[in-house]
Amino acid sequence: MRDALCCGEVQDASEHREWLFSQHVVPVAIRSPGKHVECSGVVRLTNHIVAAEAVTKRFGNNQVLTNVTLGVAERQVVCVVGPSGSGKTTLLRCIALLEEPSGGQIVMMGKVISQARPNADVKRARRAVRSDIGMVFQHFNLWPHMSVLGNIIEALVLVKRMPKEQAVALGESLLTKVGLADKRDTYPSRLSGGQQQRVAIARALAMSPKVMLFDEPTSALDPELRREVLLVMKQLAQEGMTMIVVTHEMGFARAVGSRLVFMDGGEIVEDTVPEQFFTAPKTERARRFLQLFEV
Repeated sequence: MRDALCCGEVQDASEHREWLFSQHVVPVAIRSPGKHVECSGVVRLTNHIVAAEAVTKRFGNNQVLTNVTLGVAERQVVCVVGPSGSGKTTLLRCIALLEEPSGGQIVMMGKVISQARPNADVKRARRAVRSDIGMVFQHFNLWPHMSVLGNIIEALVLVKRMPKEQAVALGESLLTKVGLADKRDTYPSRLSGGQQQRVAIARALAMSPKVMLFDEPTSALDPELRREVLLVMKQLAQEGMTMIVVTHEMGFARAVGSRLVFMDGGEIVEDTVPEQFFTAPKTERARRFLQLFEV
């Protein structure tokens, strides 16, 4: 169970529902590293919409993240790359409030929203921002008993208490946005993997989040289906969506990312602009990683 969680999979409908009913998405493209101030022994990042501050994560005796600090400014597209098992998905899940850090904290818009043994103030702040964080998983996680439109409007109606007519109109506009207007009444089992992932993106966007997280959204797709998902993500970036993207799509990271974060062994090894990383990586670990790809 715990190993599966580390891989970023939603284990059951209850976790999926909790996640879905907490979601939101936002804009991309600033490169400034932000300011750093000391706060109770932890480096506090300012001028960021969301930040991991000295985050450590352990599962039993297995330490997956070690003192990871990463701030993301509004309108940035931060692409996180690295070998399997480097802690990328675990970091994303901590930011998404699906995992609690063993040490350090997650901060959003200046408020601590997650830490080990959170107090009442942190729990209150977490509840307040849950719907400001949208996430798209590797394996779509659509409800099979609902139509495409039903998947998109469920949280709008039940969580945001939006009138159904308004939710339907928003859902239809989002389906048009992701190129699936004609699939409104189709059930997920009748869609390709690429189409299902685009529905998942539309569902996350429906909640109007401030940050969008993508956990290797094309990894479960055949090569010919990846392009349609990447095109939607590129469009979101161009529109100013704040995004953190865990990916092995090096072409996307190089062309669309405003920052490139390379992780290995549970640590951030490099944090730079994509062109610098791909043309002149600073570390041998990064050079070895890039040899696996034609970039």
